Amino acid sequence: MTSEGPGFVGIRFCQECNNMLYPKEDKENRVLLYACRNCDYRQLADSSCIYVNRIMHEVNEISNIIIDVVQDPTMPRSEDHPCPRCRHRESVFFQSDTKKAAAEMRLYYVCTSPNCHHRWTE
Repeated sequence: MTSEGPGFVGIRFCQECNNMLYPKEDKENRVLLYACRNCDYRQLADSSCIYVNRIMHEVNEISNIIIDVVQDPTMPRSEDHPCPRCRHRESVFFQSDTKKAAAEMRLYYVCTSPNCHHRWTE
């Protein structure tokens, strides 16, 4: 596990009535606060991050590849690997960043045909 970005944000509780604190913006002072909805207790947030959503999965199955990668203009494209299903020439390809796939140097392909989007590996 890497230490990139904030870690667990956690739930904060009111020091006066023990209810949960909710993030609230102080627009006048342009700061983030945690405020109790039961009493008037407020505290300054020590970080501007209020939620962390880490998506961690391995591309160990071709079915996990999201077909939206074909819309990404930064993805490399190839005409050297036609789709085995529809024979469309262009495909998007990438290498998984998982340790297993990196060790195998496996490339994953997605057909760019709007009617196909077949996923395969070679």
